[in-house]
Amino acid sequence: MLWIIALATVVAAYGLGSLPFAVIVSRLMSLADPRTFGSNNPGATNVLRSGNKLAAALTLIGDLLKGSAAVWLAQWVSHSFELNTLVVAASAIAAFLGHVFPFTLGFKGGKGVATAIGILIAIQPALALACALTWLLVAYATRYSSLSAIIAAILAPAYYFLGAGSLWPMDKNLALCVGVLSLLLLWRHQANISRLLLGTESRIGQKTK
Repeated sequence: MLWIIALATVVAAYGLGSLPFAVIVSRLMSLADPRTFGSNNPGATNVLRSGNKLAAALTLIGDLLKGSAAVWLAQWVSHSFELNTLVVAASAIAAFLGHVFPFTLGFKGGKGVATAIGILIAIQPALALACALTWLLVAYATRYSSLSAIIAAILAPAYYFLGAGSLWPMDKNLALCVGVLSLLLLWRHQANISRLLLGTESRIGQKTK
């Protein structure tokens, strides 16, 4: 019975992650589908390329909240049914994969940066803050959203281990979760890494021609 509850929680987390806020917000605000311009990526950074900052902000908030909501749901289930944190870790990864491979968009989603931050907010707010500040500092210095995400992803596992035991209890399931999320984010940014090396990567706020 408990494994059914755990599985249902993971599936629900994937469903939450599959909510395409970039497309939803763009349609509600009568904007172009973000999959048709710029990087063709249904995420907040690409919505910003439309020139509508409010739409980008709403997309960012939605993507953050769905990641957090998936983990909060898993934490509640874990506490209520006395399950270990494996269900939380699995649900976090499922929510991220929901954003990256959403059934609502034919399994073609975004990079998952905002959703990953939302997941970290629910896992450990201090860890999420460290990653978010890293993103902001790199973005301010370089104006590259992708480079900011790559560096934050690389440092996230290090931040977790540095804080474990002092800022939060060490949990091997959650540590593994953070490591997997980091690898998935780097994998999703392969094309961006190539463009950065070639000097052809677009910068934050740059509108599509």
